[in-house]
Amino acid sequence: MMRIGYYAHHHGSGHCRQIDKLAALLPTQKRQQLTVFTSLAPEAYTFTAIDEQQIVRLYPEDERIDDVLKGRAGEYWQPASLHYSPIGNADIQKRSHQILNTIVQRNIDLMIIDVSVEVAMLCRTASIPYLYVKLPGLRDDMPHIDAFAGALALLAPYPQAIEAAMTPSWVCQKTVYLDFINLTKNNTSSHQDFIKTLTTLTADHPNVSPSFATKPIITVIKGYGGHEAIDAKLPELRRLLPSAFIISLGPIDNDMRAYVDIATHVEDVTPFMHHSDYLLMACGLNAVAQAYYCATPLVVLPDERPHQEQATMAQALIDQGRALSWEQFVHSMNAESTSAYPTNTTLLQTQDTLEDDRSSFSQNADLSKAQVLMDSIITYSTAKSWFNEWLLPQLELRPEA
Repeated sequence: MMRIGYYAHHHGSGHCRQIDKLAALLPTQKRQQLTVFTSLAPEAYTFTAIDEQQIVRLYPEDERIDDVLKGRAGEYWQPASLHYSPIGNADIQKRSHQILNTIVQRNIDLMIIDVSVEVAMLCRTASIPYLYVKLPGLRDDMPHIDAFAGALALLAPYPQAIEAAMTPSWVCQKTVYLDFINLTKNNTSSHQDFIKTLTTLTADHPNVSPSFATKPIITVIKGYGGHEAIDAKLPELRRLLPSAFIISLGPIDNDMRAYVDIATHVEDVTPFMHHSDYLLMACGLNAVAQAYYCATPLVVLPDERPHQEQATMAQALIDQGRALSWEQFVHSMNAESTSAYPTNTTLLQTQDTLEDDRSSFSQNADLSKAQVLMDSIITYSTAKSWFNEWLLPQLELRPEA
C-alpha cells in the first residue's frame, strides 16, 4: 500500500471529516499508512477512523505583527499563483518545515490536498506528487487553475452531475468524481421509530401538541457556519404551512423559536431526512451528501460562500430535479394552499427520481467510487505505478511524452 498524506484545511470540520470517511473505507490495519496534516484544534473535530498519533497538528498560518509583508499585499506584491503569501511569517515557515520533514520521515508516497493552493505549490516545487480536492463552485482564478495543473489529478467528493456548467472541460477530464462520500446512507430507522423520537422530543415541550402523525413534517437543518438566512425564512414558512409540524435542528435565533414546534440538536439527522415530508437546508457538502439520496423533497437555501460554492451546487441540484429553490417552494405552497400535502407535479417527479436513485445507490454501495479509489491505494506500492496503471486509465487526459 502507498503511504498517503492528507492535508485538511482548518476552516470548519468538513475537511477533516472527509479524510475520516475515506479512512473508514480502508481495512483497519491499513489505516496506519495515513498521515493527516491540519491546524484544526483537536476539540474542533473528533476522528473516528484515525488515531491521534497519525495527525500532525500544524502551526497556524495567521498573519503576525512581525510579518515583513502581509499575506494579501496587492497585485505587485504577491504571486498570482497564491491566494495568501505573507513574507517573514515564522509560523508558516515552521508549518512548511513540518509538512516537508514529515513527508520525508514517513516516506509519504502521495499527498492529497483538501484544500490549499499554497500547500499544493509547496508540494509541486518540492517534487512531491499530489492530488487536489476540487470543491463545488466557480474556481477559475489563477491560484486554483495552477493548483489543478500541478496535480496528478483532482478529486471531487460529489457526483459529476452537479459540476458547475462553466467548469473548463480539461478540469472535468482531469477529475476523478467520487460521488458523495456518505457512510450513513443506509437508514435503519423505521417511520414508527421516528414518530417515537418525536414523541420523546415533544415531551420536553409541554406547549407542543403531539399531533405530528396527521400533519406534514418540515425539518429545517442548519449548521454552525451561518444559520441566520434560513432562520429569516421561518416566519414565511409558518405562514405558508400554518398546520405543519416544523422542526428546527441546529442553532436558532431566540426570536425565531415561536415559528417552529421544536428547536433542538440531535446527533444523527438521518431519520429526520428520511421521514420528513420536506427538508429545508443550505448546501454544505456534507449535509447534501446525506440528503442527496433521500426520497424526501429538498428545498435549498444556499449560504454565501467564496467561489459561489453553495450557490452553484444548489442550482445544479435544482436543474437535476433533486431540489427546489425557495421561490419554487413558495410558489408550490401558494398554488396548493387548499391541500395539507402539496401535489405539485414537479415535486412528485422529484420524489420518484430520488427514490429510484436511492434504491440504485443502496444496491451498489459496495462499488462506490470512493471505495474503488481507496482499494487502488492498497493495491499499488508506489505513486508511479499507481499513476500509470490505475489513475491515467481513469482520466481523459494524458501528459505529454
